[in-house]
Amino acid sequence: MPITAPQQHAADRLPPRPHRSRARVLGPVALAAAVLVATAACGSSGSGGGAAGAAASGSTPVDGGTLRFAAEVEPDCLDPAVSPADITGVVDRNIFDSLVRLDSAGKFHPWLASSWEVAPDGLTYTFHLRSGVTFHDGTPLDAAAVKATLEHAVNPATKSLYAAGLLEGFTGATAPDPATVVLTLAKPRAALLQALSTPYLGIQSPKSLTDNAADLCRKPVGSGPFSFVSWEKNSSLTLKRNTGYGWGPEGAAHTGAAHLEKLVFQIVPEESVRQGQLRSGQIEVAGNTSPAKIADLKAAKGFQVLQQEAPGQVYALFLNPVTGVLADEKVRTALARSLQLDALVKSVYHDTRRRAQGPLGPTTVHYDKSVEGTSPYDPAAAGKLLDEAGWTARDADGYRTKDGKRLTVTWPTSAYLARDNRDLLAQGIQADAKKAGIDLQYLNQDPGTFAKSAVGGTADILGFSFVRPEADILRHYFGSASTAAGGGSNLFKISDPQLDGWLDQGAASSDPAVRGKAYAQAQKYIVDHTLEIPLYVPVTALGATSRAQGIGFDAAAFPQFYDAWLAAK
Repeated sequence: MPITAPQQHAADRLPPRPHRSRARVLGPVALAAAVLVATAACGSSGSGGGAAGAAASGSTPVDGGTLRFAAEVEPDCLDPAVSPADITGVVDRNIFDSLVRLDSAGKFHPWLASSWEVAPDGLTYTFHLRSGVTFHDGTPLDAAAVKATLEHAVNPATKSLYAAGLLEGFTGATAPDPATVVLTLAKPRAALLQALSTPYLGIQSPKSLTDNAADLCRKPVGSGPFSFVSWEKNSSLTLKRNTGYGWGPEGAAHTGAAHLEKLVFQIVPEESVRQGQLRSGQIEVAGNTSPAKIADLKAAKGFQVLQQEAPGQVYALFLNPVTGVLADEKVRTALARSLQLDALVKSVYHDTRRRAQGPLGPTTVHYDKSVEGTSPYDPAAAGKLLDEAGWTARDADGYRTKDGKRLTVTWPTSAYLARDNRDLLAQGIQADAKKAGIDLQYLNQDPGTFAKSAVGGTADILGFSFVRPEADILRHYFGSASTAAGGGSNLFKISDPQLDGWLDQGAASSDPAVRGKAYAQAQKYIVDHTLEIPLYVPVTALGATSRAQGIGFDAAAFPQFYDAWLAAK
């Protein structure tokens, strides 16, 4: 397997794939912070919104009312070009519209762009804008606004942690006329349309970008179905209906203004408090609902559970194949074979999550079903592999040793990564590894120490997921240019020409068949060589009262509120 040790090359000095195009190379502290925000927040790429939410059977949507959504975390910044956080995408989707919308089947639909063409060489995208669109400050949408938005995202001064990376290869935009904008790329990137469908590249008011440049994080101005009203830090964020809205995306359940008069995001970190507020009628929707609470709500009258599997990189253990004991593929594979993942996932998640079989979630376009069942629990095979790798002796605690050294692997984490019962899952994994004679040390570290472990590549294992409805997310974790210095999450600096070839081919081709074959080969290779151990498929799970109707999910499993409405009490 041609994985090479880290080398100093151009990608480390001047990254070709930064989170900020044309940006400077970050210093160690800033780099660590950027990578950790992107990975811990899942850097989720919420697709263009407005996926139709089904109304209650036999009911008719009504206008008015305030829907209160209790969120576990607070946005760090509402400038979509800056923040990669899930909650930023969820909030900003209501404020900002996108050029195109992506549906869950992987098909693109018009939104602010009524049509578009892609040049045969894949280097030029021409978008024709719909007329009559205005931003919340009254500024009309035109090609200059789109150009200003994209240039803002890639401007080094913006310090984008995600949006600029979505514009990989973007070399500029021109406006031949007010209704036409032309984007040019340095090389073909098939994922560009998906990137442009996200709230992170939602189109901003050019007037706001100029006049409000110093306060874009706190005063966002878009053209979406809701406009920003106020933000009380550590408390709530309020949006109001854009009464003049008439340009929802193709595929939405209705046209015109949103049904809800107001949309309030309340910041409630503790799930017990969120659930208490939901039960008492203080809120209509509770975010981040745990498996145990899902079962309770399903059995309770007057409540419902809204959930959707997320596409993209599943929650997995990324294994260090470059340095340390896991550089030996036999040891990596033995660890994978020693884990009873079917039983562990069922025990921890009570059938609310399914075990992941490969690096991509099953709802991701170009997911390869052939990886399913290829990494079974097999303790006998695990033992044989460890014997072959030379770990034949045992110490007094039952752990395997070689040359007097215990077989120890480190898995650093931090408190803010312990969501979704991952600590419980880790305990089960640790117990299974011990049975195989592997001393798996699950280390809960403070953020600074964890940043050094993760970005420094000194860990043996790192646990992450990343929501994106695009198979190109594999390149973010395994492409040789996608190191931390390159704006990606290839934190172990894997450099594998064969894997790079498939990932680059998938990224460049506009042919779905070519992309599908390339990504299938990449997925199989990742599984066959145990570059990661897939654990479970993430799910967006919302607890809600039965009054909350019309809430849907976009292609990235982000909740959508344009079609939402409140039934009578």
